[in-house]
Amino acid sequence: MRGAECAEGSATQVRSSDGTLIAYERCGSGPPVILVDGALCSRAFGPMPKLAPLLAGHFTVFTYDRRGRNDSGDTPPYAVDREVEDLDALIDEAGGSALVCGISSGGALALRAAASGSRITRLAVYEPPFMVGEGGHRPPADHEAQLARLASAGRRADAVKYFMTRVVGMPALLTLPMRLMPMWPKLEAVAHTLAYDAAVMGDYSLPTERAASVTVPTLVIAGAGSPEVLRRGARALADAVPDARHRSLAGQNHNVSAKALAPVLTEFFQA
Repeated sequence: MRGAECAEGSATQVRSSDGTLIAYERCGSGPPVILVDGALCSRAFGPMPKLAPLLAGHFTVFTYDRRGRNDSGDTPPYAVDREVEDLDALIDEAGGSALVCGISSGGALALRAAASGSRITRLAVYEPPFMVGEGGHRPPADHEAQLARLASAGRRADAVKYFMTRVVGMPALLTLPMRLMPMWPKLEAVAHTLAYDAAVMGDYSLPTERAASVTVPTLVIAGAGSPEVLRRGARALADAVPDARHRSLAGQNHNVSAKALAPVLTEFFQA
């Protein structure tokens, strides 16, 4: 799939309801699409910088730094509702309504926004990590408090390691070579926001009542190669949202390829 040019440049800022400035970029033309990142990602790092140009041939694509990340501000105390207001501010900037795609915990945040009445016309989420049924790794019950404690102590590398091992379930030995990779400083730079994603996810259970209140057409996507617990959660979410359907992407896992995801989003958003 050939994309449009989305050259990285200086960000524009929009003011959220509590006064926090949220940095964003836009590219392409057509109906507005807002991309909502998951943990540790931003408009400059993660899946969205690759996904945006693949959508920009059909849509005006907004990528942004969630609060506390990179060029966006961060006004304490944190609350998930403030992040919903950040998304609402971007929707206003986009013209008053928008198509929205969220990945991982960004999908859970976008789902919360849709349930709260944000002016989302169509919603696509990729593997919001809701845990349904038995089996699979489960984050510790106090993971939000532990991540907040590490962040407040300035132990950003330890926060990333805790998230990778205790929350995600990665073997600890795999984090050692990661520290030598160019991406590690980028992870540390936003590690203090890991507690924010933990707040978005809560206990990782499926928010059935919230899902049932989403009234917009919704597409729930999962990778066919992802752990069963994530695939089961995606199917359960699609069952819980009244106007939703489920899609499985062959050959994909939680680190989804932008080239595999873009045509699915384009088809759904243009329907």
